[in-house]
Amino acid sequence: MEGDFIKTNEWLLPFSWLYGMVVGIRNFLFDAGILKSHSFHVPVISVGNITVGGTGKTPHVEYLIRLLKDNIHVAVLSRGYKRKTSGFLLADSNSTVRTIGDEPFQMKQKFPEVTVAVDKDRVEGIDNILQHKNDTDVILLDDAFQHRYVKPGISILLVDYHRLIIYDKLLPAGRLREPLKGKDRADIVIVTKCPKGLRPMDYRVITKGMDLYAYQSLFFTTIVYDALTPLFGGKPRPLESIAHDDHILLITGIASPRQMIEDLSPFTSHLSPLCFDDHHNFRKKDIKLINESFAALPAPKYIITTEKDAVRLTATEGLSEEVRENIYALPVKIEFMLEQGEKFNEKILGYIRKNSKNSILAKSMNDNTSERKGQTIRFK
Repeated sequence: MEGDFIKTNEWLLPFSWLYGMVVGIRNFLFDAGILKSHSFHVPVISVGNITVGGTGKTPHVEYLIRLLKDNIHVAVLSRGYKRKTSGFLLADSNSTVRTIGDEPFQMKQKFPEVTVAVDKDRVEGIDNILQHKNDTDVILLDDAFQHRYVKPGISILLVDYHRLIIYDKLLPAGRLREPLKGKDRADIVIVTKCPKGLRPMDYRVITKGMDLYAYQSLFFTTIVYDALTPLFGGKPRPLESIAHDDHILLITGIASPRQMIEDLSPFTSHLSPLCFDDHHNFRKKDIKLINESFAALPAPKYIITTEKDAVRLTATEGLSEEVRENIYALPVKIEFMLEQGEKFNEKILGYIRKNSKNSILAKSMNDNTSERKGQTIRFK
């Protein structure tokens, strides 16, 4: 199994040992209380990873938003990676990809009623959210597993199925940002991007390999897709409408496009991936490449891109009219496997009920019956 998932640079291992010593000292200082972790009076849920590269943080944060937003006041705090601003910013109708970053911008567009803020300093960010939005009931920290200055009530660690941390190495030989022992801080571990046809034996092998403590819960999620959404006007079209002879240019600027490529390949025999770096800022030469690559494809043809790339592409200039008329975003959601969704939901809701300082909210959540399946929850 290891050979199928991980490629490491063995000659860089001495540098990985040095890197591991530095990270280990930092973690020791937090564990010993020399460096302080801050707790807050509202429930805080952290979602993150210990690897370089995408593990599906945004779809999992969005899952939590959908679970909670109709019943309580939710705030999301992100670093705002690659934004052109600094300090604390609350997202509003005037925010752009440049001011708050692509992922926060995407979440604010999809959930305008939710508070979205960015701040590299998560402690100051939480303080500012509570100052500006004092009715906040829960704060979701996006990509903050290693930001140990905040002590979350629930810490969720995401692990990419295609690059399992149990077989990986520390930077720079591998992609681990801290030693494997770091997973012990997680309350919940989720193996993400799992193939839908995962066998019972695969679950058992991964569960044994993760070697979690009794206080930790292990979940598995897979990617599901909504209808293709046009970037520049028009009607959505179901993914199933793709014909086997259609020519598709797949544009991705994400860390790990492998699962998306695998999921789209059965729909067409003519899939042409055009892959850029994670959070890639599209420049004139990139737009020219996209225009030329699409023009070279025979009809019928169209472009599919990710939601994260879509918010950056719509902010650029120079896309040809042909591209603008035929480019679609593919919305991504996550789905729990092994019928684990209800168990996960109850862990999250139970934590919020127990730790909410809003006595009316806590009583309401305790007294009312939850009806849920997958991502759906209603309080009657």
